[in-house]
Amino acid sequence: MVRLIAATFAALALSSAAFAGPEDAAQGAAQDAAKVPTPADTYQELFHQVQTRRIFPDGKTFVDAVPKRAPAKILADYRAHATFSDAELKRFVRANFVAPGAGAAPKRTAKRTTLKAHIAALWPQLTKPPVKPVAGGSALAMAKPFVVPGGRFREIYYWDSYFTMLGLKADGRDDLVENMIDDFGGLIDAYGHIPNGARTYYLSRSQPPFFFAMVGLSGATDPKTLKARVDLMRREHAFWMDGADDLKPGEAHRRVVAMADGGVLNRYWDDRATPRDESYREDLETALKSGRPQAEVFRDLRAGAESGWDFSSRWMADGQSLSTIQTTSIVPVDLNSLMYGLEKAISTGCAQLADADCVSEFDRRAHARAEAIDFYLWDNTKGAYLDYQWKTGQRLDHLSAATFYPLFVGAADEPKAHIVAQKAWDELLAPGGLRTTTVRTGQQWDTPNGWAPLQWVAVSGLRRYGEDALASEIAKRWLATVEREYKASGKMLEKYDVEEAKAGGGGEYPTQDGFGWTNGVARALMEPAAKAPN
Repeated sequence: MVRLIAATFAALALSSAAFAGPEDAAQGAAQDAAKVPTPADTYQELFHQVQTRRIFPDGKTFVDAVPKRAPAKILADYRAHATFSDAELKRFVRANFVAPGAGAAPKRTAKRTTLKAHIAALWPQLTKPPVKPVAGGSALAMAKPFVVPGGRFREIYYWDSYFTMLGLKADGRDDLVENMIDDFGGLIDAYGHIPNGARTYYLSRSQPPFFFAMVGLSGATDPKTLKARVDLMRREHAFWMDGADDLKPGEAHRRVVAMADGGVLNRYWDDRATPRDESYREDLETALKSGRPQAEVFRDLRAGAESGWDFSSRWMADGQSLSTIQTTSIVPVDLNSLMYGLEKAISTGCAQLADADCVSEFDRRAHARAEAIDFYLWDNTKGAYLDYQWKTGQRLDHLSAATFYPLFVGAADEPKAHIVAQKAWDELLAPGGLRTTTVRTGQQWDTPNGWAPLQWVAVSGLRRYGEDALASEIAKRWLATVEREYKASGKMLEKYDVEEAKAGGGGEYPTQDGFGWTNGVARALMEPAAKAPN
């Protein structure tokens, strides 16, 4: 098996060396994206003081603020003063920046409509107009209207948006689905990849690559649009695979890792190794507590943010403490499954375009990745797909809802899919829906929290393999959880406690009200045929 995987990947390396396509243009742009100035770069010691002294309770407030005048003049005036008290610093910031509000909460009434009607009414409230960047601000250009999650999340986010779009599609808002696909395509054109979110401080990382699944929701059929979107998918693939051809076994570069047999899989990464602008103080504190090289900790924290699971026991060496985070040392189940889905989607798109060379290339890539997922990430004893610590050569015994991703994209074989389903019945199914993990750490991507995207990945993946009973049970319990909260408070939340059938969740950040992906998944699960993309 090892020799087979190695031989397949060797053939891919040879073919890709001679392969020139739209993805080649992505490399320079993707590298340059990490050099776009963020608020930390622009405001330097002013930024440091505002964030470490907690002038705003939420570290995201200042990084989303818009300057009232030229940033260089603001910084010069700040430097002209020897010291500022907290009160003086706050007055200075208020005088020179327009700080965003908390984000308008969706309107609630004492008399509840149906959940379905409520979700339909939320879309206009969460829809934002096109964005033109302001000098010194962090917002990225967006050409068309888009839907935001809600609360403190005022910009479009990458993987959130796929799950939001499921609900938009179910509610007949194909206009917004197409707009958001085009907006993400614009980000690939501008930066060579889709960033975590549409802010300068997110540009150095991406998020789980769901763009192919978004394209799968599109009703566009004209050849020009199809070709443009296939080209965009190929460019995104090149971003994730940058450096793959030059690695030796045991080496890694950016988002690729050469495994012991020479095969290449992916990891989460970030092109910066500094505290995140939006969580600056928190990251400094975590790095100091760790006793490890600070740049290493910052990179792992940022990579954890790229995963979307920020944060979870999945990424912790001791399974409990954030200071032991080791994200870049892990080959994750979800990312590599999505890369398989991307490769299959490119092959399918190229077949529609009658591009035989492209079909052959990406079929081989997908086949090799499926073999590698089986070899490295499947654990027959545990009955689950598990993440892999590539530096130690060991699977990590951290059962999580990520085990459903190979089912979601169709990378699992039938026997493994049914084994995963049984494991979920035994350990992942909670009274209120699907558990994220089975351990309590206080982090938001651990139990007792349940998250809408993971419910969808599990339900649609299980239905792909005929595990309808479990899929229906997860959907029923999750919808009951969402409905209960809605009836009690009128809110749609970012995350929910699935253990005790009570309101809200827990974890690193306050529970957000809105909420894009919860609305989308709940609405999609109301439909009779909730399935994963083919």
